[in-house]
Amino acid sequence: MDNLGNAFWLTTVAAFWGLTNPFIKRGSRGVENIKRDNSVRQFLAELRFLFFNWKYLLPFVVNQFGSVLYYITLASADLTLAVPLTNSLTFIFTSISGRLLGEKIQHWETYVGMAFVVIGVLLCVISKY
Repeated sequence: MDNLGNAFWLTTVAAFWGLTNPFIKRGSRGVENIKRDNSVRQFLAELRFLFFNWKYLLPFVVNQFGSVLYYITLASADLTLAVPLTNSLTFIFTSISGRLLGEKIQHWETYVGMAFVVIGVLLCVISKY
C-alpha cells in the first residue's frame, strides 16, 4: 500500500479513536461511585458496571475496531508516519467530538495548537513523497 493509502487508513483509525473517547468518558460516569469491601470485588463490580452499560460498551467496541484497523495498517505503514499521524489526529478528533457534545474548550491556545498539529501532520505526509 502506498503512503497516501496508509495515511487515509491511519486517519480513519484516529477518527475511530478520537470520536469515541468522549463517548467512553460519558458512558463510564458512575463507575467511581461503586464501592466494595476488597479490591477483587471492587474490580469485578466495576467490570460488571462497564460491561452491561451500552453507553460505555458500544463506543468501546468501535474504539477497539480502530485498534484492529491500526494493527492491520501497521503491516504496510511507515512507523515514522503511523505513530505521529494517529496520535496527533486522535487528539484533534477527540477535541472536535468533545466540543460537539458540549464540552468547552477553555483557551484559544487549544485551537492554535490544533492548527499546528494539522500542519505538522500534513508536513509529515508530504515529506514521505
